[in-house]
Amino acid sequence: MSGNGHGSSEVESLYAIRATSGRRDPRTRVLKADETFVVLDRLGDIAPGGSGELGLYHRGTRFLSSFSLTIDGGRPFLLSSGVREDSAIFVADLTNPDLTRGTADEVVCPRGSVHLTRECRVGTRGMVETLHFRNYASAPVALRLSVALDADFADIFEVRGTARARRGERLAPRVTPGAVSLSYRGLDDLLRVARVSVEPAAARARDERLEFDVALEPGEERSLRFEVSCRVAGVREPRDSRRSARIQAAPSAYGLRSSSEDFDAWVRRSAADLAMMTTRTSCGPYPYAGVPWFSAPFGRDGILTALELLWLDPSLARGVLRFLSSTQATETNPERDAQPGKILHEFRTGEMANLDEIPFGRYYGSVDATPLFVVLAGAYLERTGDRALLSRLWPHLERALHWVDRYGDADGDGFVEYSGRSERGLINQGWKDSGDAIFHEDGSAVEGPIALCEVQGYVWAAKRAAATIAEALQLKGRARRLQADAEKLRARFDEVFWDDALGTYVLALDGDKSPCRVRASNAGHALFAGIALETRASRLAATLLDRESYSGWGVRTLSSAERRYNPMSYHNGSVWPHDNALITAGLGRYGLTPEASRVLFSFFELSRAVDLRRLPELICGFERSPGAGPTLYPLACAPQAWAAGAVFLMLQACLGLSIRGREGQILLERPTLPPFLETLRIDDLRVGSASVDLSLSRRGPEVSVDVARSSGHVSVTVVH
Repeated sequence: MSGNGHGSSEVESLYAIRATSGRRDPRTRVLKADETFVVLDRLGDIAPGGSGELGLYHRGTRFLSSFSLTIDGGRPFLLSSGVREDSAIFVADLTNPDLTRGTADEVVCPRGSVHLTRECRVGTRGMVETLHFRNYASAPVALRLSVALDADFADIFEVRGTARARRGERLAPRVTPGAVSLSYRGLDDLLRVARVSVEPAAARARDERLEFDVALEPGEERSLRFEVSCRVAGVREPRDSRRSARIQAAPSAYGLRSSSEDFDAWVRRSAADLAMMTTRTSCGPYPYAGVPWFSAPFGRDGILTALELLWLDPSLARGVLRFLSSTQATETNPERDAQPGKILHEFRTGEMANLDEIPFGRYYGSVDATPLFVVLAGAYLERTGDRALLSRLWPHLERALHWVDRYGDADGDGFVEYSGRSERGLINQGWKDSGDAIFHEDGSAVEGPIALCEVQGYVWAAKRAAATIAEALQLKGRARRLQADAEKLRARFDEVFWDDALGTYVLALDGDKSPCRVRASNAGHALFAGIALETRASRLAATLLDRESYSGWGVRTLSSAERRYNPMSYHNGSVWPHDNALITAGLGRYGLTPEASRVLFSFFELSRAVDLRRLPELICGFERSPGAGPTLYPLACAPQAWAAGAVFLMLQACLGLSIRGREGQILLERPTLPPFLETLRIDDLRVGSASVDLSLSRRGPEVSVDVARSSGHVSVTVVH
């Protein structure tokens, strides 16, 4: 999970995302640029009383809580709306309602006379909205347009539902026909200002409302342009110039083209969403987790998103590694669950984080981010051969490994456990971090310290990755010790965690080393990590894909046969794209490409069924019914970075594709194309300074791979 607050425990309820009523319309529209994002309804409004998350946000604060358009006091009619395929621009097509005048309510302008287009773009410091009118009636029309503005300057955790005893001071607004300035001085003594300027100026300005008289002759067109700037006193903002160039590159979808336009549309949306979610930091690009609740750096999410995209674009992994090494814990701080060498869980800005009202300003309550950091470093080295970066990172990797051995395995039993130390932090500290996610087969709660099955896989993979890095850095003795540690862990893991009666690895060990005999998707991560023995892979895959675990839309987080199964829960029966992507990668790792293809197919079908072809953070785990669509989870983030990246890792798994950057090699082992793809093209796949275009096609059960173009020193090997 990318955050906190979906659990049932008393601690987690402090930060729970409140859902006191259903959304009026769950199909919100989202744009993001670095530290700024906006959530609009389908008409393009930030409407008071609508979805609670609507607003323009900047650096963890809502700078606009109302930006609502009316025509003669009524809302326009929606014709259509959407976010352009590159995820850069929101466009809504609207028209006027019936407009009346006088006491007799005479209709002076029938609905559908005027076409109104709203176009919104977000930059790093705010947003720009253009309203364009055209009169299609045969007579002149006169519209009274009103835009209501407000800014509550709520911290994102307030919007989520966390109560505050005190707030800062709302300053008196400054309202003129050409601009409205709304200001707030927080308890952190920072001045936050939202300034809305308009061209041409309004006819009237009063009570934080701008009013316009729009007169149009037949066929005449007019436009209004609003520019909203967000400013935090003393904070320097980056320029927007490079942002537009990067987003324009997103529709290339990393050079992937296929015989299926539906698949290509899913890939293009996913690529554009990843570009949108990626934020510039001083260390390089970093994929923020999700909008609206998790638009911030999260260690686990950033690492897994970088791994999903690594074969196509290793630059994201480089930025993630550099950022996480720069924020690695250096001391023990129980309030932040920090210990030397530990990797960040999340990094928040905003008034509540600045005041330490929440512990998540810089919080380390994640048991898996630290070994996954090492896993990513090893994968990045294999993909790129970039020994220079790994040499600089090696001290950070050694600190992470020290944390694994000393703090992660505090009791010395060979397994890494967690036990939350912060009174305000997370109780469960794996990716399923809601309070009810870890339990025994009878449904009873688990007392810690808790050793999760997938974490042991990550540790095994981390030690193998570190051994490879050490070998590349000529640290041969260290490499041998790390490799020996990994093999010892693998044997011990199989002995303790495998449950033959269940046909899977148990979910976890409790504080007494008793197994949680629960069938959950966590075990699939043992395939992803590679810790599972070859003799277990087929049986585990069968368990993950049986009727109780596989919903038809993907593998559930929890088998429907388990005591706490609830398809509407966050972690106990739902379906997560990133979870399935890791499982699919594991299936591909063990040569189970038909099974991997089956999971990819289910998410292809899901992409065709969801709004904008955008995979949400999760969906409910109800069994798929013929002719029926998926059941959406009401509070899911969309876009979510690791959900957007899922398609790329799933495709890599089906292709059996790996890249060895140091050797200039591309390897495809038993490549499979899912049933909806006849052909696939991968253009400009880069390996160091070389590049290659690959063309794949299915001929009966076999997939042929042709090198359409090659530049530089790169070899392509196909193993059938």
